[in-house]
Amino acid sequence: MMKRSDAAWTLLGIMAVLLSGYLLYQEVRTISLAELGNSLQAIDTLHWLLAALATLGAYVALAWYDRIAMAHLGKRISWWFITLCSFTTYALAHNIGASVFSGAVVRYRAYRSKGLTPQEIGILIVFCSLTFGLGTLLASGAVLVLQPSVLARIVEVPSWVALSLGTLLLAVVGLYIFGAWRQLAPWRLGKWHIEYPRLKVVARQLMAGPLELLCAAAIIHFALPAEAHPGYLTVLGVFLASFSLALLSHAPGGLGVLEVTFLAALPELPTADVLAALIVFRGFYLLLPFALAILVVLGFEIGQWSERRKNE
Repeated sequence: MMKRSDAAWTLLGIMAVLLSGYLLYQEVRTISLAELGNSLQAIDTLHWLLAALATLGAYVALAWYDRIAMAHLGKRISWWFITLCSFTTYALAHNIGASVFSGAVVRYRAYRSKGLTPQEIGILIVFCSLTFGLGTLLASGAVLVLQPSVLARIVEVPSWVALSLGTLLLAVVGLYIFGAWRQLAPWRLGKWHIEYPRLKVVARQLMAGPLELLCAAAIIHFALPAEAHPGYLTVLGVFLASFSLALLSHAPGGLGVLEVTFLAALPELPTADVLAALIVFRGFYLLLPFALAILVVLGFEIGQWSERRKNE
């Protein structure tokens, strides 16, 4: 039976999709399918290829999350197995939403087959979330410090507010590094406790976390037209804001949330061109990995079933 908290998050996600859908309709109701098709056709072959490579880079970085967590736990599992597990976890979670289907289930099934205990898997999941959080803080802080004007595209605030916020985010990352350097007391989450990792592990987290976000934003960057392009840092800043809003809304795949945010934040670009870039993003980053992840899950479950039959 679904818990009340799960039902609440699911309802929140549905409401976010409906609201975003309404706002998106108001923005795109004058656009024809022909205009959208022309915008997609205008993307040259090189930029399609670069967007595909950026997608590959994003999922390699996500697999690195699990690899770093394994290093923190002191466990050795093949890079190929970790890559498949991570890819499947994120491809499903990105599309279906954590409120409906938890990627933890995939990780639990996969890593239990490799001998990890439930507690170790729990620490691994929290550690991967921590790596993502650090990446978001570091990337967001850097963008706000380097280009404070990007925040004004989302909410009307003076540049000094953006600069101060960026500095604060970078300071939080600095405190985490300090905690790891001084090996402060572990974090406690219920029955689990998570120790500060070694500085060598922290360094990997601070590379892998931003790398995934940089690559994901690059997909949209390469799909946007060169004329009136606001620049990569602006696209990255808007992506970080829209991605954060999508996570908070619990809308599956950020459906509607990404589109509304990008359309509002990039008024200098034609609406059809922005939507075309987001279609490319959804196709490469969400839908294609989702289809492949389903095949991976089916293959894994068939393999597990065959192994149980042999042992009977």
